[in-house]
Amino acid sequence: MIGRLLQPDPLWLERVEVIEQGLELWFNVEPLPREEHAGGVFILRLQSFGRQQQGQLHVQGRLANWRLQRERRDLLLRVVAARPLRGEWRAEEVDGRWRLTVSLVEQ
Repeated sequence: MIGRLLQPDPLWLERVEVIEQGLELWFNVEPLPREEHAGGVFILRLQSFGRQQQGQLHVQGRLANWRLQRERRDLLLRVVAARPLRGEWRAEEVDGRWRLTVSLVEQ
């Protein structure tokens, strides 16, 4: 019982919002993503709980597809477009929750 009181809360992805040129991911605690690139695909690896989901967004006027998938203990955010993508992310606390903003551009 005491061990549970001292353990930090697990990271939970609460929701995903499409914004201009990117995505906003909302979490209950601070996320620590790891960025990866594979064949022009932008990938963020998050040790987080959350549901798998997918959608589309616009990057410089062109459609890109995003998908959140479970891979072992991680959630992987993959964004794929017709051209290779470069992304930047930043996390900030907003009203007791954490917002991870992912901004994308074509290379």
